[in-house]
Amino acid sequence: MFETETFVTHLECSETGKHYPPDQLYNLSEAGKPLLVRYDLDALAAFISKKTLVNRLPEFWRYREFLPVRKAENIIRLGELMTPLIPSNYLQELLEMPSVLVKDEGRLPTGSFKARGLAVAVSMAKELGVKRMALPTNGNAGAALAAYCSRAGIESYVFCPDDTPEINVREIAFQGAHTFRVNGLINECGRIVAEGRQETRWFDTSTLKEPYRIEGKKTMGLELAEQLDWHLPDVILYPTGGGTGLIGMWKAFEELEAIGWIDSKRPRMVAVQAEGCAPIVKAYEEGKTHAEFWKNAYTAAAGIRVPAAIGDFLILAAIRDSDGFATAVNDKDILDTQFQIARHEGLLLCPEGAATAAALIKEVHNGRIDRNEKVILFNCATGLKYSMPEADNFIDLTSPVNYGDLMKQNSQLGTSAKAQAANRTGG
Repeated sequence: MFETETFVTHLECSETGKHYPPDQLYNLSEAGKPLLVRYDLDALAAFISKKTLVNRLPEFWRYREFLPVRKAENIIRLGELMTPLIPSNYLQELLEMPSVLVKDEGRLPTGSFKARGLAVAVSMAKELGVKRMALPTNGNAGAALAAYCSRAGIESYVFCPDDTPEINVREIAFQGAHTFRVNGLINECGRIVAEGRQETRWFDTSTLKEPYRIEGKKTMGLELAEQLDWHLPDVILYPTGGGTGLIGMWKAFEELEAIGWIDSKRPRMVAVQAEGCAPIVKAYEEGKTHAEFWKNAYTAAAGIRVPAAIGDFLILAAIRDSDGFATAVNDKDILDTQFQIARHEGLLLCPEGAATAAALIKEVHNGRIDRNEKVILFNCATGLKYSMPEADNFIDLTSPVNYGDLMKQNSQLGTSAKAQAANRTGG
């Protein structure tokens, strides 16, 4: 186990700027807004250089000086590797673009980028003496909380909308969390967590309602910068529900510039939502700083079905400060793009990741993304956690194999699978 060094100076209200002392347990600020961890960046820059990273393990804990955990023995690890950047040949050819890269977060523990935020949040909970944690989830965050809490010896409670994908619910329960389905959306699950705090004494680990999930998600920005030799891309398309990752990456870029590791160039940040749940898109298009609650939210991409995000003003600020934008895509395009990418290049995106690819196609055609720009798409989870079309071709060994029919069936598979994908949304 390595030694750790942290440079945390204080926590700061994201709205008022009020400072809070570190090494204490917090949820929101007194103003009811997310708290951001602040560091002595001058001291950090004097302590570590880019060269320091060369000999470290290829995992996100390589950026430990940028993270808040003070004692190495409190770090909860499940093998948090650096995730690959994979060229999308299909999208590059389809759109005549020189560089479209997919950052595949599905390679992380529990199969999603939620491992980043929860690894740091649970490590800090252990450091601060938390015995019980709870959160609402559309699936992947609950799986990550369950796994890291079980590893840390912390009790976990997870609340899921009752239409959460079955594999997610079972995964959460199997990995040790007290798991409950709720006949409501994620915001209503969040209400249960908040209202139960006093009686149950669990720590509310909801998105942006504690300071450390942002820090874990921040490692996506640190890692991306290092993988691109400290030259950021032109555009990042990010599937946006609660938006922790988008906020975290923006924070990472600010810190990297402050210590002189990157220049002032920023990617245009594009928040991608589904047409059935697009509060950030609506607020962006109306020029607002806060998003209205989205009624009757629906989408096949469950991870971005978040009707209200407590960090909405931070998401919108990052979008506008970067000259980016917010865009929504429909479920049919999401699932069709997911199928096309799987079939053409063997990359099994989750629906939320496929939403970013569908958004890229849409916005290149609309002209908001130039064909010569270098683009990063975030695939936030493995597609193995989501339903896929049936594959029901059958060979009966009691009869001779008809290879001609076999070849015809194989050629029809793509059309059948595409139709079944459309049927998942009624399209």
